[in-house]
Amino acid sequence: MSISQNLLQKYAELIVRTGANVQPGQVVQLTIAVEQHAFAALLIEECYRAGAKKVNVDWTSDAKSRLDFLYADQETLSAVLPWEEAKMRQMVEDLPCRIFITSEDPDAMRGIDAGKLSAVMQSRAAVRKPYRDAIEGKHQWVIAAHPSEKWAKKCFPDAENAVDRLWDAILATVRVSEDADPVAAWKAHTDFIERKAAWLNDQRFTSLRYSSANGTDFTVRLIPDAKWEGAGAVNARNGAFYIPNMPTEEIFTSPLAGACEGTLVAVKPLSWNSQLIEDFSITFKDGRAVSCRAAKGQELLEKMIRMDGGAAMLGEVALVPKESPVNRCGFLFYETLFDENACCHCALGMGFKEVLPDGDDLTMEQAKQRGINDSIIHVDFMVGADDLAIDGIRPDGTVVPVFRDGTWA
Repeated sequence: MSISQNLLQKYAELIVRTGANVQPGQVVQLTIAVEQHAFAALLIEECYRAGAKKVNVDWTSDAKSRLDFLYADQETLSAVLPWEEAKMRQMVEDLPCRIFITSEDPDAMRGIDAGKLSAVMQSRAAVRKPYRDAIEGKHQWVIAAHPSEKWAKKCFPDAENAVDRLWDAILATVRVSEDADPVAAWKAHTDFIERKAAWLNDQRFTSLRYSSANGTDFTVRLIPDAKWEGAGAVNARNGAFYIPNMPTEEIFTSPLAGACEGTLVAVKPLSWNSQLIEDFSITFKDGRAVSCRAAKGQELLEKMIRMDGGAAMLGEVALVPKESPVNRCGFLFYETLFDENACCHCALGMGFKEVLPDGDDLTMEQAKQRGINDSIIHVDFMVGADDLAIDGIRPDGTVVPVFRDGTWA
């Protein structure tokens, strides 16, 4: 690996101090693959330098997860053990600052039964959901990435220096370089996104209309008082500003649950549960996905949409111009953190109650009554074709061009 120690240190500092914005006295929960233990040490030390009270680590392993699904039965894998729930209860008490470092092999679960994968995820997610809801809006978190050999080879199968090439792409998308200040670059970037979000909020659109030559023909209603947000968020408990995704290029909101019609055609494959769904589209009627088609992963897509009552409805619409740094990289990352930031996308499942003016003070049940979708899943899929047109409809019926040819109008 040719990445310099200086760049690694800059990246670790950016994740901890700008992304997660770890505050003095906070507990930090780091989730990272065992293979990335050296980078974990950099992050842990940086957290302590930022004043963290304690850093706890959850180690992950693609190999271990695959072996579990190959050899353990579904009932065993679905069970959430008492010590696991105790950890989640402790998380609700600590409200830790959470850092997730993704480096998964996109093919880790190739060949594993899709039904078994979905059933295990569904069972475990149902137990985790109340704990997840209990910390929503009350803590900081960030997802960032570190290349792995298998992930890099998936992106660059014929390259001898695949890991180096993936490092170069990751650092470019998060604005880290030897001769620039990434903190200043992120300040300029978040300011730009906030200006665009303010413009969208000023329009008070009641709905958005999508169209593309690929077959996308779709209309979605918006929640009247829901805000458009992007780049950063604020921990309602302590006022700390943080950036949940690095990279991030999106401006998003949660639409009115159960109020959309038409077909959305995906322009990039979706990697879900380490399996690929390719060349797919989803058709909605009366606000719910009623049919879907996929050249690859049809069964997995169908199971995803049936995960629970809210999985067939949209929880997010997000605007991303096609000239984003992720898209300019010119390849598929096979990782939603990056691919969703290449172009416009939508998400099936869970919505964001924080887009409501008083969302941080609402229970999920109260947010549902205001139009926010609820689900155990939140799965982004990309719809930003190069010719995508999006129109916003104002309350008086005025049509305002928002996107043309895949970018801001």
